Amino acid sequence: MFTAARLEGSRRAALITRLKSIEGQARGLQHMLDDERNCQEIMDQFAALRAASHAVTMQALECFALHGVEESTDHPEHVIADLVGAFSRLMR
Repeated sequence: MFTAARLEGSRRAALITRLKSIEGQARGLQHMLDDERNCQEIMDQFAALRAASHAVTMQALECFALHGVEESTDHPEHVIADLVGAFSRLMR
């Protein structure tokens, strides 16, 4: 199976940058709750956090799928099974 260590440097850096942004959004939400901000504003930020999380997940899945298939030495059936497993875990 493909590992993140084999992910191209610029793609890995892009994923890390997006994750750091999401981390900042989560911290911002914590502050909003601590400051007892308006519920609608908080819910809007939860929606933005969920959308950002989904976007980076799909970006990671694309990277892992494309590079995993390109670099795999396994039989195609094993690669497909790994990808189906990844999709299944995401759909839970």
